[in-house]
Order: sequence, then C-alpha cells, then structure tokens
Amino acid sequence: MTEQYSTTTARTDAVRAVVVVAAGSGTRLGLGTAKAFVPVAGQLMLERALTPLFSLESPTFVVVVAPADLLARCAEVVAEVAGPAVGYTAVVAGGADRHASVQAGLEALPSSIETVLVHDAARCLTPAAQFAAVFDAVDATGAGIVPALPVVDTVKRVSGAVVEATVDRSSLVGVQTPQGFPLAGLRAAYAASERSETDDAGVFQAAGGTVRVVPGDADAFKVTTPWDLRRATSIVSARTEPSAPDVRLGLGVDVHAFDADAPCRVGLLDFPGEHGLAGHSDGDAVAHAVCDALLSAGGLGDIGGRFGTADPAYAGATGDVFLRGAVAALLDAGLAPTSVTVQVIGNRPRIGGRRTEMEAALSAVVGAPVAVSGTTTDGLGFTGRGEGLAAIATALVRAS
Repeated sequence: MTEQYSTTTARTDAVRAVVVVAAGSGTRLGLGTAKAFVPVAGQLMLERALTPLFSLESPTFVVVVAPADLLARCAEVVAEVAGPAVGYTAVVAGGADRHASVQAGLEALPSSIETVLVHDAARCLTPAAQFAAVFDAVDATGAGIVPALPVVDTVKRVSGAVVEATVDRSSLVGVQTPQGFPLAGLRAAYAASERSETDDAGVFQAAGGTVRVVPGDADAFKVTTPWDLRRATSIVSARTEPSAPDVRLGLGVDVHAFDADAPCRVGLLDFPGEHGLAGHSDGDAVAHAVCDALLSAGGLGDIGGRFGTADPAYAGATGDVFLRGAVAALLDAGLAPTSVTVQVIGNRPRIGGRRTEMEAALSAVVGAPVAVSGTTTDGLGFTGRGEGLAAIATALVRAS
C-alpha cells in the first residue's frame, strides 16, 4: 500500500485534479537536498509550484508525490500553502522512477475526478493561466493536452561530433507541464504501458490516445541545473516590487542672541565685521539647526542632549563639530543623510551673496546636499528688532 498523508475529511466534490511530481533527488543541482525543497529567492520550489493551483476558479484536488523520507515535511508545506483548501490535498510517497511516482499520484485521486493534470514541481514558475488553459482544452476536446513552445534554435542531427543534416524546426516544439488528460484514459494508459516514456503524453499516446498542444509559457521552464536555479531566482527578483525606501524626516530649530564681543560665524562661514552669536560654543545657529534636524530624523534626540553645555569639550566648539557628531550618530544607527534644507531668519548677516559658499561648506560636512535660503520678519519679533538670529532646518535620512 502506498504510504500517504491526507486529511480525514478529503473533499470529493472536485472533478479536476493536479498530480504534482516532487520526488526528484535534485542530483544535477548538486545541493544535497531533494529538488522540490530547494529555495528559489527565499521560497521552496514546492511552495512556488503549488501556489497557483489554489488560485484556480474551479475546485481542484492536489496530490503531491514526494520522497518517502520527506512525506511529513511535504505535508506541512502543502497544508501551509493550501490553507482552508487543505481538504483538497493529499501527499503520497514516490516510486522508483517518475513512471511509478505518477501512478502513485493517480491512485490517490478521489473517485469524483474526471480530468487530471500531471505537473513537475521543478517547473515552479508556471503561471496559473497555463493550468487553466490545459484543463479547459482537455474538457473541450477529450484529448491529451500539452503546453508547448516553438523551437527557435537551428536543430542539427549529428552522429558523434559530425553534423549529418539540418532538421526542419517548423514542425518541432518544446513540451512543458502541466500535461492534461481525461483521468480514465491516463489510468488505462499507465496500466497498459510496457516501458517508461519521457513524459505522460508519451504514455497516453502509446496507448492510442490523441495528444494536442496549447501555447506554453517561457516561465514554465524546468529547474534542473544550477544555471536554471539562478535564472529562476533572477526572474522572481525582477518581479518583486522594490520595498519602499526607509526615508525619515527631521526638524531642527535654533536661536541665538547677538553678542558684539564674539566673532560672527553662521553656516560654517565667518562674517568679519558682523556681531557674533552668544552661546556655549560658537553660536552658529544654522549649523546647530541642521544638527538638530539630522538627530531628529534619526530619532536620536537633540543637540543639547548629545553635546550639552555641561561638557567642557564643547566650549567654543565650531558648528562642524556638532554636524560631524550627528552624522556619526546616524551612521551608528544604520542611517545616512539624504538632503537638508535650512532657512536663516534675521536681518543680518546678509547671506545672499554667500549662499552658494555656505551650501558647499555645509554639504561637505553633512555628506549630502544642503540647500540654504534666507528671510526676514519685516521688523517683527526679536529677529526683526536685530536682537538675534534664528534658523529652521529639515533633514531627510535613509537606511544606509
């Protein structure tokens, strides 16, 4: 008796079924594991092969033929993919070769099934539309149906290393799976077969059945070699929508009163002849606002918390010290600046003539573009009265 895993409440209302052959050893892949359990872009080949089956419109019974030593693991995968449709599934042990494995799968089908598709799990990117097309063609014609692609390469008949002739490729196709049949006809063909064929259509045709073709799909190729596996991984990766970039926004505001006895340093530039800004450091409101914006974007606190006035190391420190510290903190958190904008609010010093120079100086330290603009408050407030300078900065940072 064939060892089998199935639900005790297996549904018998389905008239369509798919036998998924997943008992291959995967020797040519050279990974030391059964082929169906090799991951493609992070998901098992078997999972990818099964997923489209449970999206078909008609109820479809699915039998997976697995290596005997992996039946329990296979049943777990099937249950996970099938979800609520697990009652339409069964898992059975494969035989000594593909011929015997298909027969084991056919034996596990419920009596309600009329049409069956046989599919290789190694063709794990086969789209749901191909299964639907084969099912519909079998039901419409009563014939065996195989999906096929035209042969595009020039084909030669050879003897050893010698080319004997060019074969007319116009009548040639490359055949894929799933291959579909009336269940009674396929069972009879397998019962009568005297030798193994290369595919199920060969068994069906050898027993006198008619086989017709429908268009195949380039993605339904068989993963057999490491090259095939890389190709499948590349296809999946190309289809995967890129995740939204981890971009974060921060806001920084800084205000300093003027100090006639201090040198004027704003946006990392010296402004000789202008009143400076009072502060524990050099009072560079622009640099400090940018620092706060960077820290805010990274969720890393603020300038006062990281570079407090109680620390003598920062007494008289220039603005670039704080900017470098903020950028370093971001990098430690796996983040990097993307862009910064800063607006200077005050009557003086006038930054218009040195805006480009200031942007270049700030950008060089931040490591990302910094845009600078200036405005006044039309005589209103402390900046309008010439008592001090304010700066507002926004910063965008991203995962580095």
